[in-house]
Order: sequence, then C-alpha cells, then structure tokens
Amino acid sequence: MGLFPKNDYLCKLKMDRTEAQKKIEELRAVLRENSRKYYVDNAPTMSDQEYDFLMHELEALEAEFPEFLSADSPTQRVGSDLDAAYGQNAELQTGTDFVKRSHRYPMLSLGNTYSIAEVEDFAARADKSLDFPFTYCCELKFDGTAICLSYREGKLVQALTRGDGVQGDDVTENVKHISNIPQSLHGEYPQEFEIRGEILMPYESFEALNREREDIGEAPFANPRNAASGSLKLGNPEEVGKRGLWCTLYHIPAQSVPFETHDEALAKAASWGLPVSGHRRLCKDIDEIRQFIEYWDKARRDLPYATDGIVIKINELQAQRALGYTAKSPRWAVAYKFKAEQACTPLLSIDYQVGRTGAVTPVANLEPVQLGGTTVKRATLVNEDQIASLDIRVGDSVYVEKGGEIIPKITGVNLALRPTGAQPPRFPELCPDCGTPLVKQEGEAKWFCPNKDGCPTQIKGRIVHFIGRKAMNVLAGDATVDQFYAAGLVRKPSDLYRINKYQLLSLEGWQDRSAQRFLDSLAQTREVPFERVLFALGIRFVGETTARDIARHFGDIDSIAAAGREQLLEVAEVGDVIAGSVYDFMHDSANLEEIAALKAAGLQFATSGAAAASSDALAGKTIVISGNFSISRDDMKELILANGGKCAGSVSGSTSFLLAGSKPGPEKLRKCSQLGIPVLSEEEFRALLPDAPQKEDIQELTLF
Repeated sequence: MGLFPKNDYLCKLKMDRTEAQKKIEELRAVLRENSRKYYVDNAPTMSDQEYDFLMHELEALEAEFPEFLSADSPTQRVGSDLDAAYGQNAELQTGTDFVKRSHRYPMLSLGNTYSIAEVEDFAARADKSLDFPFTYCCELKFDGTAICLSYREGKLVQALTRGDGVQGDDVTENVKHISNIPQSLHGEYPQEFEIRGEILMPYESFEALNREREDIGEAPFANPRNAASGSLKLGNPEEVGKRGLWCTLYHIPAQSVPFETHDEALAKAASWGLPVSGHRRLCKDIDEIRQFIEYWDKARRDLPYATDGIVIKINELQAQRALGYTAKSPRWAVAYKFKAEQACTPLLSIDYQVGRTGAVTPVANLEPVQLGGTTVKRATLVNEDQIASLDIRVGDSVYVEKGGEIIPKITGVNLALRPTGAQPPRFPELCPDCGTPLVKQEGEAKWFCPNKDGCPTQIKGRIVHFIGRKAMNVLAGDATVDQFYAAGLVRKPSDLYRINKYQLLSLEGWQDRSAQRFLDSLAQTREVPFERVLFALGIRFVGETTARDIARHFGDIDSIAAAGREQLLEVAEVGDVIAGSVYDFMHDSANLEEIAALKAAGLQFATSGAAAASSDALAGKTIVISGNFSISRDDMKELILANGGKCAGSVSGSTSFLLAGSKPGPEKLRKCSQLGIPVLSEEEFRALLPDAPQKEDIQELTLF
C-alpha cells in the first residue's frame, strides 16, 4: 500500500513507457543498495525520509506501469537483515554462524508517511472497509532493530531477527544476555505464543560504545539503531550483554492469542513480566491521533532512547483480520514518521583533526544554530569522500540534522545560497599537526599521518589512552598530559615512570599532595593485570575484550610478539584485520623498545600463574566452541584456558577439535567434516579433564 498519492509523482514525471522502465530499474538499484547498507552493513548513506520518498516514487511508477511490476521489486519485499542476503554484517566476527529459521507468521514492515493528511486517508480507508465500530491504538515507533520472541510453557525458546520477513537469523543466545528480556514468565500465560518488538540501544550506551570504537581507531556507529543491529549480531553472547541493549515489545500476532483487542494483548503481556511499552493511547478518531502525534513530537526528546515516529493500529483484532495484508505491510496499521529536525546554517571553516591512531578527520565549524534543544557549532564530515559527495564548500549554507538525535551531521547544501566563487576545499596533503605527508592505505577511506613517533597529537593521544580508567587508571587527564608534553617530560608512556616528585613540584599548579597522589596511582599500575596492560598499549582495533582474549590465549607478551598471523587468527573473535594490526604492531622496533621499557618499569606482561593453567590436560590443543552448554560460553573458554588449552574463533587446519554444545553452528560442523577435525560433545570434552572419571585420547573420539 503506497501511502503517498501516486498522482503527485506522476504529474511530475510525465514519462513514456521506455523512460518509466529505465527509471524503475534505477530506483530499484538505489533502494536495494541502500537497503543492504541499512539492514546488513548498519551504515546507511541516506536518511530514512530520502529512502521512503524513493520507495513511494517507485510504488507510483509500478502502479502506473504494472507491466514492469515484479516479485523481487523492493516494493514487494521486506528489507532483509539476513547475512546471506548481501554478505557479512560489518561487525560480525570471523566464524560467527546464525541459523536461518522460518517465522511462524510473516514478519512484515509498515507503510510509512510523513503527512497527517495521509494518516487521515488511512483512517478513511479503514472506515470504508469495516462495517462495525473500531478504535485506534497509538504507540511510539522505536528506532531499533526488530525481534520476534517465542515462549513455550513460560520459557523463552527462540528469538529471530526480522530477516526477509519469511525467515530470520536465530539470535536466541544473544538475546538471553539482554537484561530486560525475561527467560521465564509469571502469571497465567498461553502455553505457546510469540511476541514482537524492538531491540534498542539507549543514548547512554550508544555514546559509551562510540567513544570506545573511536578510541581503538574504528568508525563510530551513525546512530543507535545501527549500533543495536550490529551489537545483536556479535559472535560472542557475553559481549552482547555488555552493550547495554534494551528491548521493548509491541505486538502479539492476532493468530497467536485469544484476545479481542491489541491493547488487551499488550496489557496481558506486561502482566507476564514482558517489557511492553507503556507509552500508548487508545484513540477514537483522527483528532485524538493528531493530539498524540503532536505531543510526542516534542516529548520524545526527553526519552532515554531513539524514537522516529508514531504507529497507528486498528485496535480490534477482528478488524485486523478483516483488513489483512499487502505483500509487505498490514492494511490495519500505518507509521507516521517524525521529520528529522533540520537547520540551515553557514559553514564557516573546516578543521582537520588528528587522532591517536593518526587518522585525519575533517570537522565543520558552523555558525551556531539551535537543533534538538542544543546549540550546534561543529559537525563531523567523516572523510574526504563525504566532502566530495556533498560538494561542500566553505561559505555554503548547509543543512544540519542530528543523527539518532545525538550526533550532528551535515546532510546537504543549499546551492541557491552558495557564495560566488566558492571553491571546493582541498584535503590537506600534510598532517595539520606535524607537517608529515599524509598516506591512505588500500581499502581505507581515511587519510593517516604516518609520523606516529613524532606527531604531537598522536603522542599525547596514546598517553591519554594509556592512563585511561579502563587501561592503567592513572590519576591524570588530558590537561596533565599536555603539561607533561610541553615540559618535555613525556614522549611515550614509559616516560611516566621516570617522573619524580621534584619535577612535578616545579610545574605550575602542583603541590606535594597532588604530586604524591599521582605517583601513588602510577605505582599501582604495576599491579594491573596483563590483559589491561595489553589494551593500554593502544594497538589499533584492539579493544578491552579483544585484549583480554589475546592475553589469555598466549599468556605473555613474548608469545604474542612471536606469533604469526595464522596463530593470531586462532584467538577467539580475532579476524584478519585485528590479526594484521597486532602482527604489525609487534614487528615495529619502536613498539618493542617501548614494551621493554614498560617491562623494566615493572608492568605485568604475563598472566598470573593461577590464571595461566590449573592442569595441562589440554596443553597444545586449539579448540573452537559452538552452541550452548551447561555453563556460559565465557566460562567454557575459562575452563579450556585453565587446563592448558587455547580457544579459537574459527575452524582451521590447526584446530584440534570442535567442542559442540546444543545447536552448534552448521558452517563450523561442515568445515570440520571437510577437514576431518573431530567434534566433541560437552560430555566427551569433560572426560578429558583431570576431575573426570576417565580420560580418552582425543584422536580416538568419533565425529559428532
């Protein structure tokens, strides 16, 4: 059901049959590409409104020229988040397998509109089609990633993504680590039912995640929806649990429960302990719907998570059944989407900032403008490619939006206001901080300053990272590092351990007490465990979790330094990019000298004896785990490490065996079969450990 009147488009298009066919093919190509970027890569390149307008244009053309309508048109299919649809999700780690399962009932999308007049048209169509009275249930439209939960006898048994609407990815184990999704219900509930909703990332979690990604040299997520979708598809369920995801549920399929209204079904679901949104209202007519929309268009800014509109549903389930569905949308519901708050303001200048990894990011300096309740003065331009795609020039009046209601972004240029003679900006050829010629590595979108040992911003950035709370937790901050650098006291983290109290007291603002507190916190870093020391080194792409996994896999820094790329790939959740980054770091003589200096300062560069191993039952064995076990996956990894084994994230020729719990990944099983690698059950695995009643040689165990 196209919600935008097709005549509005056709009166503008006025095209013949040949032109229409060409335009239809162009629109389909653009929509498919952006659907892939939105659902799979979690890196959209156009706004929701731009996408919706193109979709409505395609709908209008197909209605006018039905001979060109095809079953695979984007107008006839739900956008797909299945990895196989377009390739691998950008944040999936090597070796991640998600089983595809069919939805019991199709999981469709909603028709969208940005016009109250078209909500009135929706209501008029429903009134004309139904010969009995009905009401509307209005709810917030949450900006997350869709999820379908199935419960049987009060227990969560399955969680599927929307997928292509017919089948979705089974993310049950990941969903079990989202804190507000109950695994067991209470009260009187149906023996079996499913309920649908959205996985969200609250603003606070989103900001923390992006800070961490930027700190390790990864691109930040564009908005909370992309972050939620990427996080839900992580290969490690324990890591999913650390992302601060949240769930809100809003629909039980009418076929699934014996209720008379949608509102009654949600109220019952809430009584069973399910996280149903309380922000809904029953409305009897379009005036009450309009009031609800107008209220939340302002009040949504006070919510802790992103919303992008209002969903209007026919409340009575009998009416829903009568109205039915189109190929991709229910006829009994429509989504009114809020227009992104936008402002037009002059671009005063462009700064080029250097990060601690050397990446150079252009930042637009704007004439201050009010947007979303805050004053916006600056907006990132991401990289040189975005500047070119926007055709942006200093002096232009640019359109600014807040992506995900948080991050200001420039979405376009008002060409009518472009100053005469305005020239495209030239991306600097030299580092704006140290003057070194910039380089761009193959496959990278960003330019980098290669002078990592002489560029002041990079030097200070690495030291700030080293002393950070999640790394060495030194009692100091950016201003202190600036002061130390200006005084010539530090050029690398190991220099911190050469500073004495007399040097501190000679600096402005330092007194005996503050100097002693700093030195005491520095002394305490000698007790920081190896995994945090490894994170503190600032290896590109190596965050806290990856540093922990690498540290526990190899046990000490010398083993990491001696490891080849293939050996690094044996670490759980380490892929080609991370392995290459660690290998390059450990083969840089300056980095090795710094590690030696930090060792001499007394820092921990090996796991403690207690953590290293409690037995050697698995010594020399590289083990891949897949599926569900009697304990968590992280606990299972700890058990392997405690008995001298190593954990890897993907099956390879060096894998000793696959430890398979219930529902193991089919791709891992297939690869084991191809390579002749044994597959052990949890019971067989535990028989290898010292406290087991018997031991068997691994090679004698048969395939799973």
